[in-house]
Amino acid sequence: MPALSTTEANTLDTSTTETGTTETGVAEAGAAEAGAAEAGTIAATTGESRQWLTLVGRKKVLAVIHTVTYGKRLLDVLSLLEADFRLQVVFTAPPHAFGGDVPAFLTRLGSVVLPWEQATRMTFDLALAAGPRGVQYIDAPLITLPHGANYLKRVTQGANAGVAGLRRQDLLPGGRVPAAVVVPHHAELSELARECAELLPLAHVTGDPVHDRIAASLPLRNAYRRALGLVDGQKLVVAVSTWGAQSSFGRFDALLPRLISELPAERYRTALLVHPNVWAGHGAYQVRSWLARCGQLGIGIVPPEADWRSVLIAADWIIGDHGSVTLYGTLTGAPLLLATSPEQEINPSSPAAALAAHAPTLSPTHPLVAQLDYAAREYRAEEYAAIASRITSEPGRFNRNMRRLMYRLLRLGQPAHEPVTVPLPAPPPLPLPAWAASGRGEASA
Repeated sequence: MPALSTTEANTLDTSTTETGTTETGVAEAGAAEAGAAEAGTIAATTGESRQWLTLVGRKKVLAVIHTVTYGKRLLDVLSLLEADFRLQVVFTAPPHAFGGDVPAFLTRLGSVVLPWEQATRMTFDLALAAGPRGVQYIDAPLITLPHGANYLKRVTQGANAGVAGLRRQDLLPGGRVPAAVVVPHHAELSELARECAELLPLAHVTGDPVHDRIAASLPLRNAYRRALGLVDGQKLVVAVSTWGAQSSFGRFDALLPRLISELPAERYRTALLVHPNVWAGHGAYQVRSWLARCGQLGIGIVPPEADWRSVLIAADWIIGDHGSVTLYGTLTGAPLLLATSPEQEINPSSPAAALAAHAPTLSPTHPLVAQLDYAAREYRAEEYAAIASRITSEPGRFNRNMRRLMYRLLRLGQPAHEPVTVPLPAPPPLPLPAWAASGRGEASA
């Protein structure tokens, strides 16, 4: 989606004024209107006789998309505003080290995109952000929320040491006080009190949207497995990685040959879920190059923009690390093995720490099939359910809680129906040829 020009973006600001179209300018206006429609942009005047917009006087909601990961999280939130003709949602993308794939992500959505420098000069009725960078420059009631499961990672050295997402600079970027701080679990309130007690009155325990989507989709597990092309007797192993030097991707050079050589192809299928920051940091070309042989041998490589959650639900085993996707795996009933679990990077009070202390660790010397069998025998559903319960203290209630908060800040009444948690769509079949060929997938949260 092309970004709006400065002139077009200015027309979204209700402080801008413009006269109506003159009779002699009708032809030129019609041509401009067709061009704007083709580009998928909005060009409007203010007042009730606006030149380009069909719906005028809407309240404006700004989604701040730093990275693909942040964007996918916000899509679940924005779905709560669907079908409300009182609202216009627009997007912007601040500079970010992992933001290279964001323009393509927003283009697939067909969204209106404001240049960052223009968005920071406008006023909105509500803004949503899953990351702190630059949001102090947004003129709107701001809701901040985490972009993953809980707050799993910590920084142990330097001036920025602390739990990522709960440090003072994360909570008060540039000194900006948000209108609301969304957290998934009541346990986070104690950490918030230590780091930034003045924000406690603004904290809202809403729950976790990904937790709720996965939970609502678990009854469809067999349908997802059929969609992936699994047949009776076949098992699916899903290898998961967060990003960073201590992630399991850092050990893929040792793990991938084992997945290829030790798992009989007639009995096992394999899929790889790699964090979007790995793709953004190294470049999609390089990641596809590293994994090219895997794709040729039938391993499904899920691209960063695709919805990984239905693949996770379909898994018979999950091999992961200390990232959010591995933690969400505790909801699925699949036995987990950890390829890596760096204690120094894990928030010791988080459910990732509990998972690291409980899940079996992948051995480099024992046969892989034997380790999968061991993990299945030792798996106790109630023990992993206890870990999963620490993801959210509002299970099944994120939509209700988050919608109520947004509409309160918008000063609008909520739609007169319960917000529904929609089950996830079915994935394409393994080895995901449509994804592997083009690097494209369904843009979903």
